[in-house]
Amino acid sequence: MIKTDIIIIGAGPVGLFAVFEAGLMKLKCHVIDITSNPGGQLTELYPKKPIYDIPGYPKILAGKLIENLLEQAKPFKPGFTLGERADSLKKVGEYFEITTNLGTKLKGKVIFIAGGLGSMEPRKPKIELIDKFERKGIEFYVKDPETYLDKKISISGGGDSALDWAIYFSKKSKHPINLIHRSKSFRANKDSVEKVFELNEKRKLNLYLDSEVVSINGKNDYLNSLFVKDRSGNEYNLKTDYWFPLFGLVPKLGPLGHWGLEIDKNAIKVDNTNDYSTTKKGIFAIGDINTYEGKLKLILCGFHEATLAVHGAYKYIYPDKKKNLKYTTIQGVTGF
Repeated sequence: MIKTDIIIIGAGPVGLFAVFEAGLMKLKCHVIDITSNPGGQLTELYPKKPIYDIPGYPKILAGKLIENLLEQAKPFKPGFTLGERADSLKKVGEYFEITTNLGTKLKGKVIFIAGGLGSMEPRKPKIELIDKFERKGIEFYVKDPETYLDKKISISGGGDSALDWAIYFSKKSKHPINLIHRSKSFRANKDSVEKVFELNEKRKLNLYLDSEVVSINGKNDYLNSLFVKDRSGNEYNLKTDYWFPLFGLVPKLGPLGHWGLEIDKNAIKVDNTNDYSTTKKGIFAIGDINTYEGKLKLILCGFHEATLAVHGAYKYIYPDKKKNLKYTTIQGVTGF
């Protein structure tokens, strides 16, 4: 059982900044996220896209912003449970207990829901037997890349995530990587696209354009091949140990919608006049997942919400203890 002061659901920019603000108040945090890396949408969907409305940065790449937030939170030693979704919630004494979809159990005095647009579920292709082979050769996230380096890998997708992983595995894997994309053009960063074509020419990567996986096969309950067809009618049978269909993420409120919180149009209603607390004491919602009159879905607004929520959490955990605000320009940043 993982024990902490604040369990943060969502490892996006707002959740990561909440770790820093909580650390300043000497509150420890553990972060849960269904994606395989911290950063939420910024990492999974557009790590190389510029953001222009972060104070002090005329322009910063999304991935770099996440790097900076992780570095900022580092002194406070947050824990991370990645590749898992917060499923069930119960109150036991002064603690909330959360169990993930993979059975990991956590207990915390306060819950921060910072899940962006909700639980970012993978967009799954509609192919027969796909559920049968999930986690038995079909993975929607790359959680521990080193474990796949001696395997035959196929990746589907045309965005940044698909190409970045194809390039990564092409450089380290024992076998050429199969990259399958349903179009002739990619949505990914130009440099990544050029690199993929270069790796294809060097035969470190097999590129299948205008192509889709139409069926899958397995042996002993594990995936072993993909049947691919292109628009010209050509067919390919690809021997595969692991297939990563990386078609992006679909926002869903998911199990959070059954936790007894007040929901309005797939968002969690909060008290924005005080500390962004929900209708359940001890549970706060910050960032894009919350709603209130005048709500703006901006990262900088999420940072503001995280700061006030941390102060609200401190009051909830220590109702009889007064905490004076001390500026970092005076006291600096002292980690755990």
